[in-house]
Amino acid sequence: MHVATTRRQHKGVVYETHLLRRSYREDGKVKSQTLANLSYLPASTIELVKESLAGKTHQIAGEDWEIERSLPHGHVAAIWAMANKLKLASLIGPSCRERDLVMSLVISRAARPASKLATTRWWSDTTLADDFGVSGASTDDVYGAMDWLVSRQARIEAGLARRHLSEGSRVLYDLSSSWMEGNSCPLAKHGYSRDKKRGNTQIEYGLMTDSDGRPISIEVFCGNTADPTAFVSAVNITRDCFGFYEVVMVGDRGMITQARIKALDELGGPDWITCLRAPQIRALVNQGALQLGLFDELNLATITHPDYPGERLIACRNPDLAKERARTRLELLEATEAELGKIADSVVSKRLLGRDKIGLRVGKVINRHKMAKHFIVGIEDDHFSFTRDERSVESEAALDGIYVIRTSLDEEQMSDQDAVEAYKGLSVVERDFRNLKAIDLDLRPIYHYSENRVRAHVFICMLSAYVTWHLRQAWAPLCFSDEEIPKRNDPVSKALRSEEAQMKDATKTGEDGQALHNFSTLLHHLSTLTRNSVIFAKGVRIEKLSLPTHTQRRAFELIGAPIPTTLGTSRQKNSTNF
Repeated sequence: MHVATTRRQHKGVVYETHLLRRSYREDGKVKSQTLANLSYLPASTIELVKESLAGKTHQIAGEDWEIERSLPHGHVAAIWAMANKLKLASLIGPSCRERDLVMSLVISRAARPASKLATTRWWSDTTLADDFGVSGASTDDVYGAMDWLVSRQARIEAGLARRHLSEGSRVLYDLSSSWMEGNSCPLAKHGYSRDKKRGNTQIEYGLMTDSDGRPISIEVFCGNTADPTAFVSAVNITRDCFGFYEVVMVGDRGMITQARIKALDELGGPDWITCLRAPQIRALVNQGALQLGLFDELNLATITHPDYPGERLIACRNPDLAKERARTRLELLEATEAELGKIADSVVSKRLLGRDKIGLRVGKVINRHKMAKHFIVGIEDDHFSFTRDERSVESEAALDGIYVIRTSLDEEQMSDQDAVEAYKGLSVVERDFRNLKAIDLDLRPIYHYSENRVRAHVFICMLSAYVTWHLRQAWAPLCFSDEEIPKRNDPVSKALRSEEAQMKDATKTGEDGQALHNFSTLLHHLSTLTRNSVIFAKGVRIEKLSLPTHTQRRAFELIGAPIPTTLGTSRQKNSTNF
């Protein structure tokens, strides 16, 4: 049976007729028989009859159905969509269960960083477990995948380098540390703790990025490794693993030391950009090579000095930075004087006596604010006095806002302005470290005790940072990020925010009037896009996404991908989805 609809027009009015008919064969011919005229039924009822005759099953709205499960989907789907766009899975390795587990670890590290055990539990609370085929994965499975990954790290990083580096590229490099829990790992050593966890052992890791801050490579060192040692290893990686010999290495003043520069010269390169330390700058001033009059008209000037043969020194003075340092120093001096005054009162009242006891209290105060060099103190068993060393203060103030860029590149290879910009570009590596350690990926603390597992854990965090770097760029219109940072005419001056970014800060809304997010709150909002399993009374089960909000839809549009109903990355499907 079927519903036949006919239309006829009479005096400008269109009449529709809906007839319920059945077809049958008689004497070899197909004939039809009208069973009923449905024309006077409501249009919705006629449509219901049509669909029922076509084999569709209908359910009374609000009755005989229930939602079996509702799983967060949008955040993992968005991270997967970006990883898919970056072809990350094919870069990691061939299709196998280990790769599925590694991809799951990368996505979950970006979406909800946690321990490996907590992560495997969380997989089943999202659509990731079923879609990646990692449901029921144990921590032993995860550790096996991490061992598989660390054996492929050099190959993966070489692939990233081919994507984003070339001969002559600027490579940014810096070293950071994170504390360990436990002392069993051979890499766990006591060293200079950037996390202020001096009682804990730690590891060091050097992060290499391109000039825009994309993570390219990360290497783990023992916790007592010095910056220059890590830098030499980074140079060897760019040559031996990546095959680039003409890159320009950019590192801070603690990374590229005089000894490292000498070693690089003996190796025949590569070129480098760094900055002088404060004592070296003071020596230039004392010798008359660096005069403050150089900055009367310009904020930067090129100088030479026999102590730096074959190098170019670019002296810079930032007036804003000078004012900030002067303000900070004055506050620290006043805070130190207030504390020293309390000690002096205690000595006068005889509550504190003895040269050793007084000296111990004084040392704690002046070292806390690092103001010892600016005070002259006198300590006896029953007497304490202090005065501000104005000459020392004035000597330091004369160098406020002054820094000197040091590079092996001549002006034909790179202008003064570009060299300054290149060194200041190290700020993007510091931002990556903040994202790795605290803001996005929560790399620390580290609980693994196997050396390979520690290396794999840090590498997984780097791969997640690579994906989130691209997500941050794509989602800039939805966040408070500056979408187009204005180019500065003076590279020494403070970085500016565009008018659009200032408007975002003022209104807290985007161009479309929607509320703006930071990266973490945007991911949380995406997680409310759920995939629901609906069961009907007759045993019919369907999977249905909730309707996306405007922001959720826009987030996927900015990635350049439709909202996927499934991640579609089981081992059987990887070849087509990646």
